[in-house]
Amino acid sequence: MRLFVALVPPPEVLDELAEAVRPHLGTVSELRWIRRELMHVTLTFLDEVDDRTLERLLPRLERAVRRHERMTLSLAGAGAFPGSGAHARVLWTGLYGDRRALARLAASTTAAGRRVGTIPDKHRGFRPHMTLARSRLPVDVRSLVEALSSFAGTPWTADSVHLMRSHLPGKDNAQLEYEPLMTWPLRHSSGGGGAGRSASGGPQGTP
Repeated sequence: MRLFVALVPPPEVLDELAEAVRPHLGTVSELRWIRRELMHVTLTFLDEVDDRTLERLLPRLERAVRRHERMTLSLAGAGAFPGSGAHARVLWTGLYGDRRALARLAASTTAAGRRVGTIPDKHRGFRPHMTLARSRLPVDVRSLVEALSSFAGTPWTADSVHLMRSHLPGKDNAQLEYEPLMTWPLRHSSGGGGAGRSASGGPQGTP
């Protein structure tokens, strides 16, 4: 199974982003805009994980997340990968607020994955962003980066971390889908932790 660790902004934050993006949909025909239900902030991409490795990974991820406190984040501005956007494949919006705390959280979840051998050899360092659109071929998105540069979303509190499974398009599903496997709460600033929750919301102990 293909897994990644992520934060998911609350609905009201995605509402604001949708309003900002809506006037620009279709202006660059090569771009495929990310569906709302797929929007997330990737902390760690874990690649392919088998069932045995998943059993070893879950307690490590839980311990990693429980070391970190809730953080205040906001979406703002825009950018592109790679470079300035003249030959881009990805259009994104940036993350602001507790960026150091966010980077530490990403480092912890990545370390958990590395300990069980799930991190790809070509793993890149954490660059806080949320993808808005992709293109199979390089495309000029500089006009979109400029148009979205003034976007500034309302801050929100990131209070949990999700382990997600990717279901790629194929015979069983017509389009990309993400399935939440586990959710772990971040600590309140006053301390304390919590057991992970399954996708159904019930308590689940460490395997």
